[in-house]
Amino acid sequence: MAGARGADYDDDRAARIAGVVLAAGAGVRFGGPKALAARPDGTPWLATAIRALADAGCSPVLVVLGAAADEAADLLRTLPEAAEAVVVRADDWADGMSASLRAALRAAAALDPTPVALAVVPVDVSDLDAATVRRVIGAASVDPGTLRQAVFGGRPGHPALLGRAHWDPLAAHVCGDAGARAYLAAHDARPVEAADLSSGEDVDRRS
Repeated sequence: MAGARGADYDDDRAARIAGVVLAAGAGVRFGGPKALAARPDGTPWLATAIRALADAGCSPVLVVLGAAADEAADLLRTLPEAAEAVVVRADDWADGMSASLRAALRAAAALDPTPVALAVVPVDVSDLDAATVRRVIGAASVDPGTLRQAVFGGRPGHPALLGRAHWDPLAAHVCGDAGARAYLAAHDARPVEAADLSSGEDVDRRS
């Protein structure tokens, strides 16, 4: 249940929230991998997403790569924001968003110490900022049973905050090109309104 404490809850670890940037897709509708996309001013989308999570206190930030992974990894090496980022490769990325999310969950579970929760965002939320991430993280205390999601005028968006008690059941639940949305809805994720901070809109097509 959302908000329930896991049996292994430890106050010393409660503040450790990792970030996840899902950037493995081929971006078919967009016209290329979004991990390589940039804003009109030239700022890579990867930089925007990593900065938002890191500035909100997430550590480490896991960046899941798949399509064009080598090129995206090269790009990351040029970004000051990515100095502490951890690259996670989803070799089965072509199976859809679920493959990327499972790769992130596996990588997070292998961290030592294990984070109490993950703040998860896709790379294509163009105006994501640290204030939005902070609001979701700070909406209430965070423990292994936490399950929250940013909403924008009531519309579900990102980030989603996933307590570690949900990682295994979520990994078993997702399939194909579906992410965590159905799981969040089915398990009564707490909505956190953030429309006053950002739009939460993801970008599917080039303007």
